[in-house]
Amino acid sequence: MKNLGKQLHQNAIITESQALCNLESQHGEDSTFYYFAYGSCMCPVDLKRSLGEKTHLYVVGAGTLKGYRLGFYRYSQTRKCGVLDVVPDPKASVKGVLYKLPWRLSEQLDKREDVPRGGYRREIIEVRAHGKVYKNVRTYVVVNKLAQEVAPNDWYFNIVLRGAVTCGLPEEYCWKLFNHMYQLQQQQQGQVMQSA
Repeated sequence: MKNLGKQLHQNAIITESQALCNLESQHGEDSTFYYFAYGSCMCPVDLKRSLGEKTHLYVVGAGTLKGYRLGFYRYSQTRKCGVLDVVPDPKASVKGVLYKLPWRLSEQLDKREDVPRGGYRREIIEVRAHGKVYKNVRTYVVVNKLAQEVAPNDWYFNIVLRGAVTCGLPEEYCWKLFNHMYQLQQQQQGQVMQSA
């Protein structure tokens, strides 16, 4: 009886230890998370600049986020222009790039998205890609949205389009994205000329 009690106690310790190891390994070296990019992070080259390693290896493919639309509702002090955001809209959808990133890149991605200073915040979403629904996907949304959209500069414009084209977003969507950014730039130029 004594040995049985001792054995049960040892089994409980082993089980608890295994549970802790499993919990740690969920966010250990080998664990991954899905990330949906809809702006400049669609470009693996630009994402590499922030994360410090090649990211094209982690591209799952083009994906669709339903129930949201794109908008330039944040002014980036770093980029000196309007940058993309996603806003809930039940009639719309956003195309982007689905990545499967190693967990070790999570903190750097948060820094890129200005999470520590309240620029963006994480949002957990569902994304459709390759005829499959991916759940528990991370994306980022602007915390303090502007009342009106702010135009991107040419550099940001080009990075977003390069990512969309490189990662195989539909041509029609790429043109829609191009026109959205172009119209915002034209409006901004018109406002500058009127105030001059």
